[in-house]
Amino acid sequence: MKVFSNQFPIGQTFPKALTIAGVDSGGGAGIAADLKTFAALGVHGMSAVTSVTAQNTQTVTAIHDLPATMVKAQIEAVIEDIGVDAAKTGMLHTSEIIEAVAYEIRKYGFPTVVDPVMVAKSGATLLEPAAVKTLKNKLLPLAKVVTPNIPEAEVLSDLKIKSLREAADAAMKISRNGPAAVVIKGGHLQEDVSVDLLYMDGELRRFEADRVNTDTTHGTGCSFSAAITAELAKGKDIPEAVESAKRLITDAVRFGLKIGGGHGPVNPMASIYREAERYSILENISEALRMLEVDPNFHILIPESQTNLAMALTFARGLEDVAAIPGRIVNLGGKAHASAPPRFGASRHVAATLMTARKHNSLVRAAMNIKFSEEILKICEKLGLSTSSYDRAREPPEIKIVEGRSTSWGAEEAIKAAGKVPDIIYHRGDWGKEPMATILAGTAVEAAKIALDLAAEYAKTIPKKS
Repeated sequence: MKVFSNQFPIGQTFPKALTIAGVDSGGGAGIAADLKTFAALGVHGMSAVTSVTAQNTQTVTAIHDLPATMVKAQIEAVIEDIGVDAAKTGMLHTSEIIEAVAYEIRKYGFPTVVDPVMVAKSGATLLEPAAVKTLKNKLLPLAKVVTPNIPEAEVLSDLKIKSLREAADAAMKISRNGPAAVVIKGGHLQEDVSVDLLYMDGELRRFEADRVNTDTTHGTGCSFSAAITAELAKGKDIPEAVESAKRLITDAVRFGLKIGGGHGPVNPMASIYREAERYSILENISEALRMLEVDPNFHILIPESQTNLAMALTFARGLEDVAAIPGRIVNLGGKAHASAPPRFGASRHVAATLMTARKHNSLVRAAMNIKFSEEILKICEKLGLSTSSYDRAREPPEIKIVEGRSTSWGAEEAIKAAGKVPDIIYHRGDWGKEPMATILAGTAVEAAKIALDLAAEYAKTIPKKS
């Protein structure tokens, strides 16, 4: 009898994971979320459908359960031919389905992550009340990891959970049902950070991440448990798998998709998109630099402190995900010249302005600082560019003493004054501070085009040498 594979042709070792769960017609949770997560982590995903739901970001309107015999047949078909390195369960709506899945796990012995899905994000019941006992008695004893959120943990432990200490007590109590490890997700707790607790081998471990305030949370539990499953399929131990899953789900929530009228889905592919995009970002900046370096006029817009041109990844987490020019763009003999090729993490000030703007408009991907004057401001208005400014003299002392905070503060002030992200943010300088303008655009090439239009008009105002 085959168990779980690792029987690969010579030279091939591709991990395989199985999700045993429901279908979300909106694509945000269930098998859709699981398969996206498996793919993001480099694991081949397979599925056994337990139920079909009619749902979207706001509600579940219908549930159709597959016969338990069909659920078993799907699992057996996958295992007998392809093999399974790790599996996870999601929506198991009825006692009959739970018993069928438990039978297959006992039969084949594959390591299983149990996500005890009980209620949809919209509030719809996804586990029949009569099936809770079956879940506890038949499935939890077979689990390698069980991943309840706070409301699910309360049901499984018969304890009220209002704190991390109470969550730890619940994890220990749930572990008595037999799972090798219990992970209680802390998203429902009102803590400053998001803390997940892993109870395993009599020890507690904490996994922390910044709390992301957003409503793009549909499918959070599915993607998290799927990420643990994928890492187990790759041979990671449980703590390593949970740590990786925590990183993935934090990004998935932070860069969730704002679609529909309810809770938008998480984006488990965000991490892989970010890495795949790096080359194209560098190419875009390089193309913009070629435009600037051959232009006869652009050098007149380079300020004394030099110019930088930055562009952020679509799913940028911080300044390390913004590419710019090390050493900046300088005026070399009447021509713009980049000091070095673009690389990520090469800017603080311009990148900080860009990241602040992106909080308000994620379509803004690029920024470039240039010289500012009242004449340049007139040209901006002539070209139909929206502008907004801030007064550096009003900068709070606690901001001024921290390197790099000034531009973020200033950008916030200018955006607040305009009620949107403008094309140009500028300031008129301060004691020892040069007046400056920053172009904001969708790409580095678009920012360069704006700069070249400004330079062409500005050149007309400068008297030609006789």
